[in-house]
Amino acid sequence: MVQYNFKKITVVPTGKEFVDIILSRTQRRTPTQVHKGYAISRLRQFYMRKVKFTQQNFHEKLSTIIEEFPRLDDIHPFYGDLLHVLYNKDHYKLALGQINTARNLIGKIAKDYVKLLKYGDSLYRCKSLKVAALGRMCTVIKRVGPSLAYLEQIRQHMARLPSIDPNTRTILICGYPNVGKSSFINKITRADVDVQPYAFTTKSLFVGHTDYKYLRYQVIDTPGILDRPFEDRNIIEMCSITALAHLRAAVLFFLDISGSCGYSIAQQAALFHSIKSLFMNKPLVIVCNKTDLQPLEGLSDDDKKLVMEMKAEAMKTVIGQGGEPTDEEGVLLSMSTLTEEGVIAVKNAACERLLNQRVEMKMKSKKLNDCLNRFHVAMPKPRDQKERPPCIPQAVLEAQQRQAEATSEKQKRKLEKDLEEENGGAGVYSASLKKNYILANDEWKEDNMPEILDGHNVYDFIDPDILMRLEELEKEEGVQQGLEADDDFEMDGAELTPEEQSLLAEIRKRKVCLSSSIGSKRALLRADQLFPGNSIKINNLLLKEWGDNYHLWVSIRVWRLIVPGVSLGVVKGRDPLIGIMTVQ
Repeated sequence: MVQYNFKKITVVPTGKEFVDIILSRTQRRTPTQVHKGYAISRLRQFYMRKVKFTQQNFHEKLSTIIEEFPRLDDIHPFYGDLLHVLYNKDHYKLALGQINTARNLIGKIAKDYVKLLKYGDSLYRCKSLKVAALGRMCTVIKRVGPSLAYLEQIRQHMARLPSIDPNTRTILICGYPNVGKSSFINKITRADVDVQPYAFTTKSLFVGHTDYKYLRYQVIDTPGILDRPFEDRNIIEMCSITALAHLRAAVLFFLDISGSCGYSIAQQAALFHSIKSLFMNKPLVIVCNKTDLQPLEGLSDDDKKLVMEMKAEAMKTVIGQGGEPTDEEGVLLSMSTLTEEGVIAVKNAACERLLNQRVEMKMKSKKLNDCLNRFHVAMPKPRDQKERPPCIPQAVLEAQQRQAEATSEKQKRKLEKDLEEENGGAGVYSASLKKNYILANDEWKEDNMPEILDGHNVYDFIDPDILMRLEELEKEEGVQQGLEADDDFEMDGAELTPEEQSLLAEIRKRKVCLSSSIGSKRALLRADQLFPGNSIKINNLLLKEWGDNYHLWVSIRVWRLIVPGVSLGVVKGRDPLIGIMTVQ
């Protein structure tokens, strides 16, 4: 599979680093202890393993470099020519060829010395052969050090190249330097291309992405091109030429009709005619930029004639692809990136024409017959003269009618923004905040309302029934307070007896009085310290003689406040009824 993500290429070490990596790995992953008393076969095997392991590591590392770098003959022609323009494919292939030669030489060296080690007759001779084998391998690697350094520089540069998919929907922007190409791509995409008022600010290809009709388009900003012979163009210009030649894209040729870029319309027209062969079989749109400085209608007759000639040539390129243009006005458009006037129209026109061309090409392909059977629309034939209109539910018709009425009302209604524009704009039109008041008489809307009149607050007399409402509120509060006073807690559904209610009232009264004194606070603190539980539940079995079957929750602090010297018998193991009866 062809690899276009050059960021994944492994780092290429220098010659010295290469040797250090391999020898260190050999030392760490192979045995290091050997004695002269070992059998000669064991000694031979020990050093043969070192030589083979070193050769294998060199082979794997060099093979990784050769395989990960793209082959110019196998990748897309766009990338092949782009790499040739940037790095010179002759030097590139020569460097990879030297790496391949070094790999083969290391394999031959290992093979020869393994054969010699098979006939080693002593420890010293086997060790000397091993040292010679590893030394020759390292010498080969050091000799290709410049090629390794060159490939590392190429790898770093390729990692910074934009990720361009040559087969997807693409919009290509080209033209003279400083005509507004980078400003346009910044407007329609999120690409942050540097924009400066001098020429050749963009020195490489930049990619952005935009959407049209739920489809993703990649937009490529190319460096500026000058009108000069092909062999005189530099690397920056050749990047643009390569993209124009190999990418199947919609081309936007930018034309600065104001002349602020430093080139006249005649010079830009000459550039267009010199590279028009690159526009064949591509949707072409001529964009007249910087209309805020010079409108298209204000051009001289000679300049208008040049622009019309360019439009005619653009129409020929469209006809050359086998189809007539749907709209002649879509070939020549005007816009201004400063005021953003016409920017979206240019983008939509380019995307639409590219989409139509791609659909037309798919319709002419051989795969169409395989796809048509999936797009069958059944058209039933009438069997009689009876009309059978579609059955639409009444609820759906009513909803459609309501929606249509709401839309018409929304269109008829004028907002404050519309009124402001009709009456002079901001600073001239003053919106009335009282015109929507609902009053008995519309003439009262603009009347001034005083705050103080005859020494009285006007807002006190706005509601004529305020006194009656106040009385009702006071009555309601009195009833609520009475309910709260009479509210008593229920125990298992049974109400308290009058004696119990009077006892509860006395307890609450004493609690309020004693809570305000310092002694009561200390008593509360002691109660909390002695009895961490907040309350004690007295079992109804113990209270059969005292009352009906219900649970009585009595706060420890309340009993201690009423009778400080009395403690509940539950704590000390006595009968709890004693304390209760004492309090009663």
